[in-house]
Amino acid sequence: MATKLPEAPRVGMVSLGCPKNLVDSERILTKLRSDGYAMSPDYAGADVVLVNTCGFLDSAKEESLEAIGEAIAENGRVIVTGCMGKEAETIRARFPNVLAVTGAHQYEEVVGAVHEAAPMPPSPFVNLVPDAGLKLTPRHYSYLKISEGCNHRCAFCIIPALRGDLVSRRPDAILREAEKLVEAGTKELLVISQDTSAYGVDIRKEPRLWKGQEVIPHMTDLARELGRIAPWVRLHYVYPYPHVDQVIPLMAEGLILPYLDIPFQHASPSVLRSMKRPANEAKVLERLKKWREIAPDLTIRSTFVVGFPGETEADFQYLLDWLDEAQLDRVGAFRFEPVEGAAANSLPGAVPEEVKEERYARIMAKTAAISAAKLQAKIGRTLEVIIDEVGEEGGATGRSQADAPEIDGEVFLRDAGHLGQGDIVRVEIEDADEHDLYGVPLA
Repeated sequence: MATKLPEAPRVGMVSLGCPKNLVDSERILTKLRSDGYAMSPDYAGADVVLVNTCGFLDSAKEESLEAIGEAIAENGRVIVTGCMGKEAETIRARFPNVLAVTGAHQYEEVVGAVHEAAPMPPSPFVNLVPDAGLKLTPRHYSYLKISEGCNHRCAFCIIPALRGDLVSRRPDAILREAEKLVEAGTKELLVISQDTSAYGVDIRKEPRLWKGQEVIPHMTDLARELGRIAPWVRLHYVYPYPHVDQVIPLMAEGLILPYLDIPFQHASPSVLRSMKRPANEAKVLERLKKWREIAPDLTIRSTFVVGFPGETEADFQYLLDWLDEAQLDRVGAFRFEPVEGAAANSLPGAVPEEVKEERYARIMAKTAAISAAKLQAKIGRTLEVIIDEVGEEGGATGRSQADAPEIDGEVFLRDAGHLGQGDIVRVEIEDADEHDLYGVPLA
């Protein structure tokens, strides 16, 4: 007579915020799956719902609170984790029925809360999970977190208060995870942390053995080893420290993608000083020029804050002029928003909301024009493209080496019905607009 296994409790997950939060969610789900829990794609089928919150901006906090409220309304059994876990009193005051509240990357605590809220029925059998763990991204690309926390104390940011100081992972552990991800089908590794350039400064004297060779916990050494594992390796959140110069030759060699995500935030020296960030914008322009000489296809993406307290029209015009010189490929902008606990809140010279909006519109128009010109220059070229989605009518959507998923542009393909998700193909570029490219795969 066949033995009928008891049905495992089902866990639902709502993951908000940045890719670092997404990695946290994947780790939590992987641990729960290894403990025997099943996953639920909707509220109705879940025995308990996890909401992984973002607390970086007040608007993000409000979105998190709305997500908690929706989960309670739809399911009723909710555990809150993530960056807003630091504000447990605020969450409980609004939602007294939440089952538990835990902080960012407190994996054991949140898993323990799930075990308490939805205990596993006794069973002599063990459920297995893939070696790469459970993922919330498509099979062909994966985020790879190399550290937690940050040693910077930027005036507008409360990440150190939420996630603590920098704690780097062992390089051999990172490389082992990367290898498992690639074995499971990952073609593109997206390296993330709060400060990728600072990787290893806390464990710099602790090299680890990998494949019989010592690997130093340093961004350059780690990038080189990752480039030997995955077809595409993309670096995010790279502060322009001097040693970033050492990474550019790896791009010229084709070992890692010629792509850097650098959070400049501003260019005006006075605003950068107020932000408590390095104010060496002229030297950065020189380095960008040298980097492009070494790796001509280098893509630089960045983000900027407009309307920071004390930002004058002259400061903002300085930023626009700097962008004309820097010719960054991909740019995102944010209107300054006070965040509870941030030092910037007490700075004088608050910028009126209507001025923020006007400056935001101007910087987006400026960067869109730069992007359009750069993409027009790619018409007629042949580029490598990774396929994200194949349509039913012969079309496909992918990304070039210059495009990170969900934040940059896309490449729309015709005559591509024979391709599969995750394929890396050569594409002739036929057209472009402000943000995207259009082309056809080569035989």
